[in-house]
Amino acid sequence: MNAPLQTAARPDERPALTLLIAAPRGFCAGVDRAIEIVERALERYGPPVYVRHEIVHNRYVVDGLKAKGAVFVEELDAVPDGAPVVFSAHGVPKAVPAEAERRGLDYLDATCPLVSKVHRQAERQIEAGRHILFIGHKGHPEVVGTMGQVPEGTMTLVETIDDVAGLAFSTEEPLAYLTQTTLSVEDTRNIVAALQERFPQIVGPRAEDICYATSNRQAAVKAIAPDSDLVLVIGAPNSSNSLRLVEVAERCGTAARLIQRADDIEPEWLEGIGTVGLTAGASAPETLVREVVDRLSQWRTVEEHTLVTAEEKMVFKLPRQLAD
Repeated sequence: MNAPLQTAARPDERPALTLLIAAPRGFCAGVDRAIEIVERALERYGPPVYVRHEIVHNRYVVDGLKAKGAVFVEELDAVPDGAPVVFSAHGVPKAVPAEAERRGLDYLDATCPLVSKVHRQAERQIEAGRHILFIGHKGHPEVVGTMGQVPEGTMTLVETIDDVAGLAFSTEEPLAYLTQTTLSVEDTRNIVAALQERFPQIVGPRAEDICYATSNRQAAVKAIAPDSDLVLVIGAPNSSNSLRLVEVAERCGTAARLIQRADDIEPEWLEGIGTVGLTAGASAPETLVREVVDRLSQWRTVEEHTLVTAEEKMVFKLPRQLAD
């Protein structure tokens, strides 16, 4: 006698899934501005508009702009003479706009204004005769761009507390510290404390360099993670702020996974899970958040709850070439 066929339970026959959605999440003002710069450049110049590096670290966003006529390149030597080019939100070394001007390229700078603020601080510290200890992740585009604002040898990268112990400076040398804008608030605070303890003379920025959006999104994850069995973070593997959100959730004692799209989610992840926390890095659009909610709803009856920890109203002006 054949055994009866097993049928999968419908979402409404399985335990409800509580979904705690963090707010703020997703796009920040710098990302909004960068994307709008590319879109307006396409309207003004017509395609193709070249973009040096990913405008922001999100494949969905990049592919959407490619479909409209944006061409992403790694370096300016891939840009034809006279063509319009946009610099990414992460910022570029000074040598890049200098090369663009030399070649007569019509360029638009989409560097986030909060990153540009760090660039100006770096210049001022060098003018004041201080060596800069820059807290950041080696190879990240923002770090490359910031270190390219000052003469070679005037800035030293510090990635960890262990790096602080290995610094070959005396307590008499004039020093300053600055930070990448998308770091872990907690880690950065500890590194700064270590620098201040080792070098009492060190000078820091008047206000924290870590941007408001990074801080707000980390605080929002801290609000949802303790009540979640699993936290999903929508973001790219090369997105610093998204990776930090995963770390924040894990430090709260909650399992966390970085996903790029809803298709990354495996149904077995939800086995034994009653509450899922959901957030998105600063380069991830809200469309991807709703896509994840729809995906989860295929397997479970989802009860959504949004936890608001801050209101964001920041808006950045466009470059003067596009302001009219």
